[in-house]
Amino acid sequence: MITYPHIDPVVLHLGPLQIHWYGVMYAIGFLGGWALALSRARKPHSGWTSQQVSDVIFYVALGVIIGGRLGYMLFYDLSRFIHEPWSTLLLWQGGMSFHGGLLGVAMAVYLFARTSKKNFFDIGDFIAPLVPIGLAAGRIGNFINDELWGRPTQLAWGIMFPHGGLISRHPSQLYEFFLEGIVLFTILWIYSSKPRPRKAVSGCFLFFYGLFRFFIEFFREPDAQFGFLAWDWLTMGQLLSLPMILVGMLFLFFAYYPRKTR
Repeated sequence: MITYPHIDPVVLHLGPLQIHWYGVMYAIGFLGGWALALSRARKPHSGWTSQQVSDVIFYVALGVIIGGRLGYMLFYDLSRFIHEPWSTLLLWQGGMSFHGGLLGVAMAVYLFARTSKKNFFDIGDFIAPLVPIGLAAGRIGNFINDELWGRPTQLAWGIMFPHGGLISRHPSQLYEFFLEGIVLFTILWIYSSKPRPRKAVSGCFLFFYGLFRFFIEFFREPDAQFGFLAWDWLTMGQLLSLPMILVGMLFLFFAYYPRKTR
């Protein structure tokens, strides 16, 4: 068993102001994605200017934060949202839903597409390879925050989390860091390095993220308020990931086999 590294979730105290690792990880994700987006925009015939990159990152950041927090409250903590709606603003306490953030980003991309006159899917294909950077940083934030830990395990790399009870658990946040962050980024970055049909990169992202998340949920502790939704194994995370896998497959199909206009 590996000893959990006790890390103060607060990076810096500035009087009444506290800077949390959770927020720092999100900042790292956005800045990392911004830097790589600027690098891609400099390539010949990218179709993107540095100003457009800055604008779309701003839209995406709002979509992630607003959609992620609202999604968490609606999907996972509806009772608290009804009784304490102001708790939606307590971002430093953790509690962000990727699937809610995805919907928020989709709305942000739609709004940016209208103002920039760019195609919705062209924007999606451009930003999709950047998303795993934020996912990787966010999972490290989950690990430091001592949240979203895994199910009990006797494996040598199990960890006894302070809030996870006196049992060894899968470090599922690190599994997600590896698959949703490093592996997914590698797949998308290599795949998007050559011209692909419209929708293909977005479809690749949706398919592989949904697949990786569905798999990792077998090691992650089910949400206490839901437990298993069906068959003693289906979790809320898996239920929300299934549409991603299906939509990703559809995007890839229509990207490579578009309907011919008559």
